[in-house]
Amino acid sequence: MELTEKNNEKCMIIGIKGRLDTINYSILEKRLMELLDQNVTKILVNCSQMDYVSSSGLRILLMALKRITMVKGKFVLCSLQENIREIFEISGFTTIFEIYSNEEDALRVF
Repeated sequence: MELTEKNNEKCMIIGIKGRLDTINYSILEKRLMELLDQNVTKILVNCSQMDYVSSSGLRILLMALKRITMVKGKFVLCSLQENIREIFEISGFTTIFEIYSNEEDALRVF
């Protein structure tokens, strides 16, 4: 898994490339916690290049959402591939997260 970052004037955009699974979820966890510790409270996660997510990956995303929500911030996902969207639907996460079809639409909510 690779992470990319782009600091937009509206939010921090994190891109996930590859597999977010039990082997590497800690990379994303560490980075998200660093951002939250730096008081970054508006995060957009672009999943256009994420091709797999395990329950460990889902847990990290949920943890970040809860922590940002506690400080009245915003945590949004976009560009889920069909197989990833299916995992989110099965797990019930589509009702928990704000999910947009592309980055442009997601940026409008910040």
